[in-house]
Amino acid sequence: MSLDHTTAARYPPAPALHLLPPAPAAHGSHLLRMGRPGMGICTAMPELMTLKERVSRSWRRQQEEYAHGEDFPLGGYATAMSVYGGVVAAIAGVIRLTGTSLPERVGPWDTVLTAIATHKLSRLIAKDPVTSPLRVPFTVFEGTSGPAELAEEVRDGGRRKTVGELISCPFCVGMWVATGFTAGHVLMPRTTRLAATTLAVLAGSDFLQLAYAYAEQHAS
Repeated sequence: MSLDHTTAARYPPAPALHLLPPAPAAHGSHLLRMGRPGMGICTAMPELMTLKERVSRSWRRQQEEYAHGEDFPLGGYATAMSVYGGVVAAIAGVIRLTGTSLPERVGPWDTVLTAIATHKLSRLIAKDPVTSPLRVPFTVFEGTSGPAELAEEVRDGGRRKTVGELISCPFCVGMWVATGFTAGHVLMPRTTRLAATTLAVLAGSDFLQLAYAYAEQHAS
């Protein structure tokens, strides 16, 4: 017996493997898997639109209940608050990026100086005749309200009314001016102190002018 026959007898050939064909995929299952993400987006979009409509309706209803029929620009005020918050956040970001350290305290002289400067600059922006071109798109001239100060009526019309109320009201402008001076004391203290001193001197001069006019009237 030859070696080949001996080997074949000892190790018979392995049975042939019959590979089964892959099971057919369920009809449309691959389409379902492919379509699920798109179907989710399509389903979520109407829900988001519905939520947006609900929030808008609720906001309009609350605005009507609050205003009692008056032209009260709550949306404009909300925008103004958002802008102010963005300005403060930007100032904080600049302070952080420049590595400027905040002062441990603000001296009483700087506080008084900043208060006087804020008062004067706020009235310059909101009432002075020279700055009236800044207010023209948002206010209408009505007359004078005091020495070198104008009386103006705010124009109607959404955000324009909001801006008009802001820049024609020294109390409203004061918040923005005070924030600017405070940021200046942190980032540019010497320049800010010089500008505040100039405005404080101008405010003192105004009071002296009024006192002089009062004394002159009573003397005659």
